[in-house]
Amino acid sequence: MAPVRDTHASELSEKRMNRVDYNKAMKEIAAEGRLLLHVCCAPCSSSVLRRLVGYEIIPYYYNPNIDTEEEFLLRAAQFEKLNVTPEIVSYAHDEFLRAVLGHENDAEGGERCRACIALRLERTAQRAAQAGIGMFCSTLSVSPHKDADFINRTGETLAKKYGVKFLPNDFKKENGFLQSVQLSKEAGLYRQAYCGCEFAKNNGGEIRNDGTQ
Repeated sequence: MAPVRDTHASELSEKRMNRVDYNKAMKEIAAEGRLLLHVCCAPCSSSVLRRLVGYEIIPYYYNPNIDTEEEFLLRAAQFEKLNVTPEIVSYAHDEFLRAVLGHENDAEGGERCRACIALRLERTAQRAAQAGIGMFCSTLSVSPHKDADFINRTGETLAKKYGVKFLPNDFKKENGFLQSVQLSKEAGLYRQAYCGCEFAKNNGGEIRNDGTQ
C-alpha cells in the first residue's frame, strides 16, 4: 500500500524552503537616498531606525486602525522621546473601518489584519510617489505577529503600482524585535498592550509589544 502523504506537513515544508531572506535582500541594496518609512509606533521604530543607517529617513505616521483618537495621539507623542518627528496624518478611523468591513470578527492575523496592513502600505506608497521619494517600507515587520511575507509581497505590488521602490525587510529577525523591547524600556516609551483596533480587543486578540498575547 502506498504511503499516505501528509499534505499539510508538505505544504509547510515547501513554504519554509521557498521562504525569502528579506533582510539579505535589504542589505544588497545600497543604503542611500530618501526613504519614506511608515511608522506604526515608537517602540517598533526604535530598533528599525538604527538598522536603516545611510538612508535619509522620512517617518510617516499613518495609522487609522487605532481605536480612539486619544490612543492615536498618545502613540504619536512617543516619537519625541526618540528625537524623531514623523509626518502625522490626521486621525481618520473611518478609513480603517471601510477597509475591514465584513471582517470585524475575523481571527487575529486573518483577512482583517491583512486589509489593515495593505491600507497603511498603500497610503505610504501613494505619499512616496506624491513627494518624489524613491523608496518606502514599514516598521510593521518588527512584530512577531505580523506576516513578513505578506508585507513584502504587498509592498512590491504597490511599488509597481505607484512607480516607486519597496525596501524588503523582516525587521523582527536578527534580534530586531528584542532590541525594540530593550530600546523602548531605555527610552521610557509607552508600550501599548494591543496592536490598535477595537476588534482585536473585543475578540481577545490583544497583542503586547513584549511578544505576549
